[in-house]
Amino acid sequence: MIPRYSRPEMTAIWSPESRFRIWFEIEAHATEERGELGVGPPCGAKALWDWWQTNPVIDVAAIDAKEAVLKHDVIAFLDWVAEQVGPEARFMHQGMTSSDVLDTTLSVQLARASDLLIADIDALLAAIKRLV
Repeated sequence: MIPRYSRPEMTAIWSPESRFRIWFEIEAHATEERGELGVGPPCGAKALWDWWQTNPVIDVAAIDAKEAVLKHDVIAFLDWVAEQVGPEARFMHQGMTSSDVLDTTLSVQLARASDLLIADIDALLAAIKRLV
């Protein structure tokens, strides 16, 4: 996005940190569901959510550096998370494809961006009504 033409709220939705946060939540929810279904241990999701509760800083530069070596964005992210969380992170992404994460993330971002645009349109319509 071109910063001078973009509002901070919209830029934030499409930022790498936001994208990685959504990736994490998708992975953690899937890990949790596998535990509830009995096809994965509950300790995997617990470790992920415990780390998430610390409101971690997402090190975009470190993830990007891993991607430069690994040549795969999702694997670089998973590797970085595993370094933060520990051995229980190995239960993430089981039974998933990268497209599961990427496509779902895009859907979340589009929904958030749409909500922002709809709120703006509502505000614009209210302003127009006041002028008329």
